[in-house]
Amino acid sequence: MTSLLLQKGAHDLDVIHWLAGGYTRRVTGLGDLAVYGDITSRRDNSDRTLWDWYSADNWPPTAQTDPNPVIDVEDISMLQMRLDNGVLASYQQCHFTPDYWRNYTVIGDAGRLENVGDDGGDVIHVWTSRHSSARHPDRTEVIAAEEGTHGGADPRLVAEFLLFAREGGATDTSPVAAREAVAAGCAGADSLRTGSAPVDVAPLDPDLVAHFEVGTTEAGPPSRAGV
Repeated sequence: MTSLLLQKGAHDLDVIHWLAGGYTRRVTGLGDLAVYGDITSRRDNSDRTLWDWYSADNWPPTAQTDPNPVIDVEDISMLQMRLDNGVLASYQQCHFTPDYWRNYTVIGDAGRLENVGDDGGDVIHVWTSRHSSARHPDRTEVIAAEEGTHGGADPRLVAEFLLFAREGGATDTSPVAAREAVAAGCAGADSLRTGSAPVDVAPLDPDLVAHFEVGTTEAGPPSRAGV
């Protein structure tokens, strides 16, 4: 059984890899089913779609009604990661927090940046000098609004896929990056469920990585699996 570190976390882990410029090679996980397992109101919702039951007013979590009869995955998970370029990263996924947006914080020897919201019009705060308060960042950047679902990402993904299907060549999206995000999420779940023992993520075969970096136009899969 997989976890929400894969189903939901793969997106965030992919962004962390992109921001850090490297891929996870060792991960330690910790988590629990801390809240939703205690809810006694349950219902088989197979006869309804998401919009039949979803409501932002269904709050707080312990007062929710009619969740799935089986809840057997963690509702809070934390990962500590060491990337192949030496970067250390942490990730927390909490499913009973009231905010519904992703928050990324990057800290280095040149400063710190952190987004407050992740939609068009929300703000990224940047600190490049020492401060005793978060109220006055040195710079702010407004997130540009994009047309389309998932912040404009979906139409771009579809357009790139169709371009590759018609013409081939290199792509901005990467099957290698996708695999690395999935592998980190799966390894994190393994660690979480085995007493938080560190789990190594094996790198892909260099020939396979090269195959996708070139942007092949050949039909069929690469000759070596490498996973």
